Amino acid sequence: MADTPLDRLAAGKYLLITSYRKDGSGVPTPVWMVRDGDSLGVWTVADSWKVKRIRRRPDVLVGPCDVRGNPTGEAVPATAAVADAATTEHYRRLLARKYGLLWWVTLLGSRLRRGKHGTVGLTVRLA
Repeated sequence: MADTPLDRLAAGKYLLITSYRKDGSGVPTPVWMVRDGDSLGVWTVADSWKVKRIRRRPDVLVGPCDVRGNPTGEAVPATAAVADAATTEHYRRLLARKYGLLWWVTLLGSRLRRGKHGTVGLTVRLA
């Protein structure tokens, strides 16, 4: 039974992460995530705007959503940080266990387009 915000978020399939532009407006993006201890691991394109925004301003809002990014629950404040290569690889393994065949198909397509280093992990910790 999910009884903490982290448990409830980790139990879902998608996470809506809202990062902030320079002008303070939020940009929500649905992502795959996995629980890693007391944080959530996210996998995304290394040169995406989301990563650029998080590098500049690490405070984010996170909440459950569907595949299209429609919120399905309450968002909570968190901080996000770009993970190093070893942590990114760890998240890839955890995501493979959670998402199975769909993950492997997505990962193969990503590696063909961007190479292995074209993606990065994000570590999300609830506030």
